[in-house]
Amino acid sequence: MVNDDNLISEQKEEKGEGGGNQQNQNSEDMMGFKELYEQSLQSVHLGELVTGKIVQINSDMVMVDVGWKTEGYIPAKELRDEEGNIAVNVGDEIEVMVERRDQEGNLVLSRDKAAKMKIWDDVKAACDNNLPVKGMIVERVKGGLSVDIGISAFLPGSQVDIRPVRDLDKYVGQTLMFDVLKYDRKRNNVVLSRRSILEQEREVEKQETLANISEGVVVEGIIKNITDYGLFIDLGGIDGLLHVTDISWGRITKPSEAFNRGDKITVKVLSFDREKERVSLGLKQLTENPWEMITEQYPVGAIVEGKVVNLTDYGAFVELAPGVEGLIHVSEMFWTREIRHPSKVLSLGQNVKVMILDVNKENKRISLGLKQTTDNPWETLKQKYPEGTLIKGVIRNVTNFGIFVGVEDGIDGLVHVSDISWKQRVKHPSEIYKKGQEIEAVVLNIDVESEKFSLGIKQIEKNPWEEFCEKYTAGSIVSGKVTNLTEFGIFVEVEEGIEGLVHISELSHKRVKTASEIFSIGDAVSAVVKSVDVKGRKIRLSIKDTEVNPEAGRSVSQYLNNRENVGSSLGKALADLDVKLTDPNN
Repeated sequence: MVNDDNLISEQKEEKGEGGGNQQNQNSEDMMGFKELYEQSLQSVHLGELVTGKIVQINSDMVMVDVGWKTEGYIPAKELRDEEGNIAVNVGDEIEVMVERRDQEGNLVLSRDKAAKMKIWDDVKAACDNNLPVKGMIVERVKGGLSVDIGISAFLPGSQVDIRPVRDLDKYVGQTLMFDVLKYDRKRNNVVLSRRSILEQEREVEKQETLANISEGVVVEGIIKNITDYGLFIDLGGIDGLLHVTDISWGRITKPSEAFNRGDKITVKVLSFDREKERVSLGLKQLTENPWEMITEQYPVGAIVEGKVVNLTDYGAFVELAPGVEGLIHVSEMFWTREIRHPSKVLSLGQNVKVMILDVNKENKRISLGLKQTTDNPWETLKQKYPEGTLIKGVIRNVTNFGIFVGVEDGIDGLVHVSDISWKQRVKHPSEIYKKGQEIEAVVLNIDVESEKFSLGIKQIEKNPWEEFCEKYTAGSIVSGKVTNLTEFGIFVEVEEGIEGLVHISELSHKRVKTASEIFSIGDAVSAVVKSVDVKGRKIRLSIKDTEVNPEAGRSVSQYLNNRENVGSSLGKALADLDVKLTDPNN
């Protein structure tokens, strides 16, 4: 601090009081000097903004001459930059606020408070005259954002943008222009709005856009919003809709996968309703429709090259040309391998050769095949294994309907449960076979088109039903044991593994309600063969045909017991017949 023995305190100067030295000074020249000195000093008031000159810089304070009796001082920390260095020099003029006097009567100055006082003046002027202020958003607070405009101000969430904003954090750190909605200096409160500025700007852009827009013109816009049904494009104060069907000549299911919010895009105005301010836009209309000549360009059977652009669970989409995509179904990728997901075979961006399988111009769909570009192993298989060939293989899988036998790499043959045994009724193949077991089988059929390889185990042996049919013709008598009792009859095993059915009506000449009335399982019986169905493996038997008909026996007995009546009647009938034959009139 600067001490001047020639200066006295302001309070004593204003009151005209003097100390002991003043009472002893009687010189008129001395009094005149003091009066001139007092008049030369600038009047300084507390809380006032003044301009001063830096006269001395110390480590903890900076001395500033503001035209008062003594220099004032500012804490050095108010003048340090971000790196901690004092950012002023001796001789620089700065604006400060007279904050107070210290105990020694020196002025305590503040550059920070001077700046804030000036900002409040700017805030008042901006609010009164509808002028924007610049500020930086520093943090998110309850209900909105905190903005630094030199002093702390509040930006409500509803005033951030024209439309509601879900993520306010993305604005932190941005420097923007704001309108001052209201302020309260006493409460140190300032409320800002960015929405009002955007609305003004948008209205100006809107009028310019409406003046220049018309159907057929090509315009540039910014993607404002993305939905499943299209894109909303900001054309400048007015939004237009780019529907998903007008994005590409190809098929686009999710616009969000191809576009991003904020991207610039060039589109064509398809329709414009000036009254409702509705604009329909098109992107694909900027190029020729590639589907017009699609059948000529991509005939069925042609092999072409394309790029994999999308992979799904059911297949891969291949771009053949801009706006033209075809689908390789997962079933058309390999002849022999079962593909669980296309990503196991193909990758995005990969160039592949494919065959055109089908072209649907109306629905804009092309079916492609990958496996068709290679030789069909099923054709080779059919030539290598003609029907009747005996092969060996390892069981790769056992199911309830049959077993799969590995024959070639990636090709399995199926032995259906019905082709396992001629005689044994197999409920589940696992009763007999296990995975990994080596077996022999006969080739029954190879369907190249359906890619099916049928094998049989029972066909290794001769069909016992054919042998039975040759051995036992209709009317033959066979013997066997009862193996099963049912409501409709009994089953009799006539040879090992071969059963015949005796219907309940063929059990006996007597009336039988249930088979259990007469037979039990294990009973030995004889029966007459009624018919044999080799293909259906069915034999119809009859037990009652082996018995004497009791009705017939009763008739004979009646005849024997009534011989006289029968004889006399017969004699009378013969006599009558003889008379007629000998009568010349007859």
